[in-house]
Amino acid sequence: MCGIVGYVGSRYALPIVMEGIKRLEYRGYDSAGFATLTEDGMVVRKSAGRVSVVESVLPDLDQATKEATTAMAHTRWATHGAPNDENAHPHCDSSGKISLVHNGIIENYHSLRTYLEKEGVTFESATDTEVLVQLVGHLYKGNLEQAVREALLQVDGTYGIAVLSSQEPGVIIAARRGSPLIIGVGKDEYLVASDAAAIVEHTNQVIYMSDNEIARVTASGFSMTNLDAMPVTKELSDLELSLEEIELGGYEHFMLKEIFEQPKSLEDCLRGRIDLKNGEVHLGGLRDCARELIRAKRFIFSACGTAWHAGLVGEYLFEDLARIPTETEYASEFRYRNPIINDGTVVLSISQSGETADTMAAMNEAKERGALCLGVVNVVGSSISRNTDAGVYLHVGPEIGVASTKAFMGQLAVISLIAAYLGRRRHMSQAASAEYLRALNGVPAQISKLLDQADRAKAIAEAYVHRDNWLYLGRGYNYPVALEGALKLKEISYIHAEGLPAAEMKHGPIALITEGMPVVVIATDGMQYGKIVGNIEEVRARGGHVIAIATEGNTEIESLAKHTFYVPDIAEPLQPLLTVVPLQLIAYHAAVLRGCNVDKPRNLAKSVTVE
Repeated sequence: MCGIVGYVGSRYALPIVMEGIKRLEYRGYDSAGFATLTEDGMVVRKSAGRVSVVESVLPDLDQATKEATTAMAHTRWATHGAPNDENAHPHCDSSGKISLVHNGIIENYHSLRTYLEKEGVTFESATDTEVLVQLVGHLYKGNLEQAVREALLQVDGTYGIAVLSSQEPGVIIAARRGSPLIIGVGKDEYLVASDAAAIVEHTNQVIYMSDNEIARVTASGFSMTNLDAMPVTKELSDLELSLEEIELGGYEHFMLKEIFEQPKSLEDCLRGRIDLKNGEVHLGGLRDCARELIRAKRFIFSACGTAWHAGLVGEYLFEDLARIPTETEYASEFRYRNPIINDGTVVLSISQSGETADTMAAMNEAKERGALCLGVVNVVGSSISRNTDAGVYLHVGPEIGVASTKAFMGQLAVISLIAAYLGRRRHMSQAASAEYLRALNGVPAQISKLLDQADRAKAIAEAYVHRDNWLYLGRGYNYPVALEGALKLKEISYIHAEGLPAAEMKHGPIALITEGMPVVVIATDGMQYGKIVGNIEEVRARGGHVIAIATEGNTEIESLAKHTFYVPDIAEPLQPLLTVVPLQLIAYHAAVLRGCNVDKPRNLAKSVTVE
């Protein structure tokens, strides 16, 4: 989850790495720091707080440090140890000559620390990372790469690391296992980063490091080996990312920008994948396994957080359109509960970043048990995309805001496409498929209409932002949307919210309803509309204030709700693509009104690369 940037070349390194970690603050922002090499040795500065705190010391540095051409920087999401100055990265060994930044968790750090303390090593922090750098320093005998290799052979857990030594100027050692790391290739300069956003300003050519690989990077080139010191040959890849895509572009927050980008990002996601004339879906990433998919006996969606909500919609879609038994599993639970994987089981892993640790581990568990593994990810070249048997990219562009919006939209769209792809090959008629795809193809324009009503969502947020408890209710396809709406409100405004299947409210949670409590009810037209009206009446009878998400033209709902937000009429399987938009807007405006940091909510990070 933490952000790592390193640079070695001919330019001044500090401005490059500091700008890089500012672009990575969405990966963690508890503390930050940098290390650089001068003729006089290692210079390290770090502090609790945002990158700007550390950046404020730059003008006071001596000229040699400012002009250094090798440096690395880090922004932290705390795991072991509180977010304070001592636990901030980089960490140094006892000699002060070796410095290391780390993303991941060293699981056996306690036993390693005990060993090192017996060897006379004194520790200054409570982090697992300092244990690793102290181990490297303990093993160092004049070859930094070899010391890192020997240390990593003793480590259990995950890591993406960059290491400097004042005894080997102009060298960065990088290594990864389970945490993403890439090498950016420039002209007589190289960069190391945990995320492409940090280096896209300087190069669009990268090397994706794989697990258990170590790279020695200098201004003149790099070499790569595995943990057994065997040489590794890597291919150069082009980044599918531009600098403009990761800038605010006039919006106050990335989350708002990404909400308003959804019509275009959805168009990009669907482009070239829908054949309206023939009612067919074309997904090149699934072509090689099409026969296995059509014959599949069972699907399992594996994901975490917002992606899990997309998977739950997918469960309904696959069973409804393709008539395939489908389950949705939290990846963090799936990997530990001895799951049953029979012949004909397909596991579909969903992750915006493609680096989610629990989702990757669940995928690996499924592969070990013989499942065909698919991926639905946004980031090209990510770990999940490189390790699945097949998959589909979202192509919605980079998502910077920690609270996912357009990536969730892309996940819903891709899963909708896969459901139609399978359904057409199993039992859907050409006419039914064509009608469904025409409706899906029209969703971007309908989202644009919804965004024109953004002020209505702001008014709803203003009316209830002072309330500390909200309920979100939905049925069928809109139950997962209720979960997603509640999650959005929780994670960026810190308001307690609970999403429920509407019918389950009376089995306990109805006890929570008090006079004036905001209850968001997704009450769109469909098979269960009459039932949801009954649930609304139950809320009203107990003093709750209903905020209804309803279908255009339904005037009945206005007599039942305190506030109504209308969405265009669309087939039930595609309703989540529309009903989620007002919930995103309500959450955004609630967070702004409460003075919260919308793009960097407390305790959260964008890509959860630790367990």
